[in-house]
Amino acid sequence: MSAKVNEGARTRLAKAKDITSANTVIKSMDLIRTSHALRPVAIALILLLSIMVLCLIYVPWQQSVTGYGRVTIFSPMDRPQNIEAQIPGRLVNWRIFEGQEVREGDVLAELSDIDSKFLDTSQTSRLESQRDFLINSLNQSISRQAALSAQLNDLTGSRNVAIPAADQRAKQGIDRLKLAEQNLEQSRQAVTTSELNLKRLQELFDKGLRSKRDLELAELDIVTARTRLESMVASLDVAKKDLLVVNYDKDRVVNDTSAQLNSIRASLASVGETIAKTNSDLQKLEVDISNVSHRSEQRIVRAPRSGRLARVMKTGQGETVKAGDILAVLVPKTTDQAVELWLTDFDAPLVSVGRQVRLNFAGWPAIQFVGWPSVAVGTFAGKVKVMDAVDDGKSRFRIIIVPDEDAIKAGKEERWPPLDQLRPGAEVNGWVMLDTVSLGFELWRQFNAFPPTVKREPIGEKSKQMGDSKDKKEDKKSSDDK
Repeated sequence: MSAKVNEGARTRLAKAKDITSANTVIKSMDLIRTSHALRPVAIALILLLSIMVLCLIYVPWQQSVTGYGRVTIFSPMDRPQNIEAQIPGRLVNWRIFEGQEVREGDVLAELSDIDSKFLDTSQTSRLESQRDFLINSLNQSISRQAALSAQLNDLTGSRNVAIPAADQRAKQGIDRLKLAEQNLEQSRQAVTTSELNLKRLQELFDKGLRSKRDLELAELDIVTARTRLESMVASLDVAKKDLLVVNYDKDRVVNDTSAQLNSIRASLASVGETIAKTNSDLQKLEVDISNVSHRSEQRIVRAPRSGRLARVMKTGQGETVKAGDILAVLVPKTTDQAVELWLTDFDAPLVSVGRQVRLNFAGWPAIQFVGWPSVAVGTFAGKVKVMDAVDDGKSRFRIIIVPDEDAIKAGKEERWPPLDQLRPGAEVNGWVMLDTVSLGFELWRQFNAFPPTVKREPIGEKSKQMGDSKDKKEDKKSSDDK
């Protein structure tokens, strides 16, 4: 009986505990339940997060690199230039004032020469007198050269006549020698004939067939023939000597005329040398005269071109200057404008000629939105014109920016301020525009400290181009070998 009572009591106690725990759970759920007033906030946060994700994906961002520099002139001939002293001298006076407009050729200052070689005020007239003397000497030498040339021509003509005449006399001597030889041979034949005739007459006389007179006449003939033979021998000897003398005379004519010709040629060479030396001295004198004249002109400092005198570097009458000293600075008149910016070696590989640039000039208020240049205020448009191939020794590279004339003519951009407001040397901040990427990619790049993106060719196309270029080189090499 007691056992049943205890079991019923336990059952009731368990039910009471279940009811108590159920009530406790219901009260806890009520405590953690979200209030209806916070639901709009949660929805707004979800929409904001979605918009941010969409912006990171679809909002474009213009990448750029920053450079600092100054205003300059693109044309080297239009940039501010130094006016230097051409000669060492003493400053006499200035003809102009700082800030004054000058035209090309206007006298800016006067210098007095301090070089001892150019102190003589009449040096030019003295040099011109020396030049006149040299010109007269040169004319006389030229006249002498002409006379010697005429004498050489005359002697050459005489030699051309004398040598053939000597040849003819030599030929005549040979003819006389042949004639003497023939006469000698004839005399020998006459002596032989006379001896034979005397021998026959002697035999006939011994036989009594011829008279004594005939024998005596035959003896006289043989004496006459022998005498003539001796005369012909002497004539032959004379003819030989005459031929030898004629040959000697021929050689003498040739040698004498050659000696005279050589003497005249030597005189002509001497005159030519004198003329050449006189011409050399005359040219040196002309150089001296030109130097003195230019030296006198260099004492006057003139404006090399039209412009405005920026500043005077040497002041005071009597101040001594050296050649190459800067006397003043001239700013030429020009409408040419440019900007030179300096980029680090980290940003330089990203920039190329033709890139768009936004510029902020010192003194012009501007608001630059780096990622959205289209909404920038107070900046000016430019374009990269030149990029240096080497650095300045400090790992910096210079780029030259010129106005974007296409955008200015199209009315999309304003013109740069004029030079009377935007003067050379003014500081400039510039942003070189690169590729356009998404905002999310730009944030990811910034967080990872990666460089801006640049367009690169796919690996396949690059290898294909390399292969094509290699094939072209091989084809060219094979054609050269052929």
